[in-house]
Amino acid sequence: MNNSKFAVMQPYFFPYIGYFQLIQAVDKFVIYDNIEFTKKGWMNRNRILVNGIPQYFTVNVEKGSDYAMVNERNVSNVFVKEHKKILAKIEGNYRKSSYFDETFPVIKECVVCKEINLFEYINYSIRKIVEHLEIKTELIISSTLSIDHSLKNKHKLWAISKSLNIKKYINPLGGKDLYEKNEFLEHGVDLMFHQAKLSEYPQIGSVSFIPALSIIDVLMNLGKEGTKAYLEDYHLL
Repeated sequence: MNNSKFAVMQPYFFPYIGYFQLIQAVDKFVIYDNIEFTKKGWMNRNRILVNGIPQYFTVNVEKGSDYAMVNERNVSNVFVKEHKKILAKIEGNYRKSSYFDETFPVIKECVVCKEINLFEYINYSIRKIVEHLEIKTELIISSTLSIDHSLKNKHKLWAISKSLNIKKYINPLGGKDLYEKNEFLEHGVDLMFHQAKLSEYPQIGSVSFIPALSIIDVLMNLGKEGTKAYLEDYHLL
């Protein structure tokens, strides 16, 4: 019996620990590249602590159609200068953290990546963190799947399930109001929901714990091995 699991997510830049927990929890992880780029979402930005306060860092994106897919957008030329500011901000606020020397080279390699295509740029950082954390899950780019890519939401998930020949699907908890387990079962898909516990950890520069920051914060404070342990800190519902 096939007990493999899969998950599907948008590409996010240095996402929070729950994203990598979800990758760890499945056998195949599909990353949408042919999905509309959303402004003010998490695709091209995230948060770290700056002087104890959560602050965004952003990948500047060239102007384009509001309906363009993330794989049709490019990183702006402005970002060549901006990425130096991001690195300086990360270094300035985390250099005294326990695992700075271990973590900063990995983060720097991702930030200075020469990929111009926005999806490829984000995808590079996701794969580098997955490699750093020794996660063995297969990462799949959505456009490579043989499905009807005009399908939306649950219909697309059912098509992906069939294409991968995997019946167990894990969705982030936020989808609990959108998807019904019984309806998925009717289409041969066993639906589960992932809930990150977001347990507290020693967090440099913060008086009180601030959860759900970028994976950068976790790696700086817990290191590779501590973060690998934190990958198991979740519930499946």
